[in-house]
Amino acid sequence: MDSGIASYGLQYGCILIEAALIIYVARSSHRGRRGGVLLYLSCLLATALARHYALCMYGLASWQYYNLYWTTDFLLVISAFILVCLFFRRGCLHEEKMWRFVRLLLVFIFVLVAGISGLSFSHNFSHLFTFFFVVEFNQNLYFTCLVLNTLLYLLLQQIDSADDQLGLLVCGVGIQFAGPAATLALVHLTTGEGFAQSLAYFTMPLCTLGMLLVWAYAIVRVPGREVVTRSRATVLAEVTAVLNV
Repeated sequence: MDSGIASYGLQYGCILIEAALIIYVARSSHRGRRGGVLLYLSCLLATALARHYALCMYGLASWQYYNLYWTTDFLLVISAFILVCLFFRRGCLHEEKMWRFVRLLLVFIFVLVAGISGLSFSHNFSHLFTFFFVVEFNQNLYFTCLVLNTLLYLLLQQIDSADDQLGLLVCGVGIQFAGPAATLALVHLTTGEGFAQSLAYFTMPLCTLGMLLVWAYAIVRVPGREVVTRSRATVLAEVTAVLNV
């Protein structure tokens, strides 16, 4: 009973924070630069509400919930990949040559993941109506996003990025990806034992909550790079005006 209450508390807490952040970002003056954040938060919120509705209406073991779960999981993974790509674009904002290379690399990686997933599907064609390809593709792209997010964090350290907000957003994504990835690996290693499944059941919403809290601090309290760039431009304009006088 206590574990059930804690689980529902985590789910509802995440839903409330997601809704609050969506409203805050949508009403902010810098929502254009946070489009990826807004997209991913919207997907998280829509997924949580849809799954909760299907769970209450049809039950955990129903075919309807199974279909909805993997469909929404596919949308979440795609939105996560788009989010990481947009973070790369923001990190390379003043590095156009680097961005052109990174953009081609991201396209190549996506095609490669789709190709590998399709190859696995071709060997299991009998699983056509069991979402085998979607499951395989989701897992491959999910771990790819984890690796790309880690590389992005290292890239930001190397180029000495002044965008502190982006650094925190990337760290939040790392929390969201790393915890569930490690837990799912444990589930596979233990062939789905009860302890591993229970751990995964609580780890995923806890990691989502951790990401949301980091994002809330980053969005509300930490200025983005656009603020730093604007202040420097203002100072440069003032200095230029003084020199012209």
